[in-house]
Amino acid sequence: MRGVGRPATGRTPPRQAQLAGMPLERGKHLDVETRRQVGARLRKLYEEGASVRELADATDRSYGSIHRLLLEAGTTLRERGGASHRHRRL
Repeated sequence: MRGVGRPATGRTPPRQAQLAGMPLERGKHLDVETRRQVGARLRKLYEEGASVRELADATDRSYGSIHRLLLEAGTTLRERGGASHRHRRL
């Protein structure tokens, strides 16, 4: 769910804490240098295991904007998750 800030414990979720201070206000355009910095930070978190959806939720930005920033940062995206359909059930 988007917009849910802090969990019931009152602590900032780890990914949100790592993204604190980033200029990612919804609806605001990012200049070239800011896009580069933000993209590098998002790339680091993505490569440490965060999903695009988790990053989008943590930053309150759209999935598409995070996806675009990751690509601009030169990130090699993982294949989509989900169950493997190699074995058919009879």
